[in-house]
Amino acid sequence: MNEASSTTYLVVGAGGSHGATGNHVARQLLARGLPTRAFVHHDDDRSAALKQLGAQVVVGDLGDFGTVRAALDGVRRAYFTYPLADSLLTATTTFAAAGKQAGVESIVNMSQLTARPDHTSAAARGHWLAERVFDWSGIGVSHLRPPYFLENLLTIANPAAIRTGAIYLPYGAGRHAPVAGEDVARVAVGLLTNPAPPHGEILSPTGPVALSMAEQAEVFSRVLGRPIRYVEVPVETWRQALSRTGGIPDYLIEHLCHVAETHRHGEQDVVTDVVEAIGGAPPQSLETFLHHHRAAFDHPAPATRKPRSETGLDLREC
Repeated sequence: MNEASSTTYLVVGAGGSHGATGNHVARQLLARGLPTRAFVHHDDDRSAALKQLGAQVVVGDLGDFGTVRAALDGVRRAYFTYPLADSLLTATTTFAAAGKQAGVESIVNMSQLTARPDHTSAAARGHWLAERVFDWSGIGVSHLRPPYFLENLLTIANPAAIRTGAIYLPYGAGRHAPVAGEDVARVAVGLLTNPAPPHGEILSPTGPVALSMAEQAEVFSRVLGRPIRYVEVPVETWRQALSRTGGIPDYLIEHLCHVAETHRHGEQDVVTDVVEAIGGAPPQSLETFLHHHRAAFDHPAPATRKPRSETGLDLREC
């Protein structure tokens, strides 16, 4: 038995929603036949599906040291991800302290491309601090800083609006290389199973090409076979729309708007080969993603389904 197959891997966020990296990481590890412990917040259909695949499921709160410490018992390598929430630093510190006590050797941490200490977004600053907490823990860690996910097109871009022929976002002419959650997960799994992971590195897994929203609208038009236009909206108008939807915390609204503003100035215009170099295959393109999810954008919209909000937001990860 080699080292990878004898190591127990803990995956945080394994019960996440569709497209969430934690769920993909757990499934990819299980597909390799590797011992996988899934840390989930709720015992539901998603956790039941992981059990059927062979995962050991632990239900708990990342702010509870005792639960986290017990979940890490016997674990040498772990994947950490957390929703965009102001409790990130508490969860990170709890996990780092429990991991240090448990003897964890290696962590892959999901951060975000916008993580820096002087960002106007409190969430982006929080992710930068969370990286430092893991660095100071003494546990070997690799940080992943992806740009926007392709799955955001199923939420933030609002498929209901796209079915009417337009994408309404405040991103201006800024470009980003959207990446699939599954591709980011392949990078995480590549690091977790590497006999000598590159501890201390910050890696940005991106899609194959950076595109403006106008250029992305052209891809939509080509795949769907009908005109789709990008309509730029002012950031403040978007902020008001987010506030009117209800159910979206002010913390998230502020993050989205600050990141939208910096996106307009090129902050996310980055393309790397990380997905292929570490994940083992080229990243999925926007065109391929749209072909796979075409039903979500084709019209007419189902009469019985209403958009969740004016933005279609369902934010589980950055």
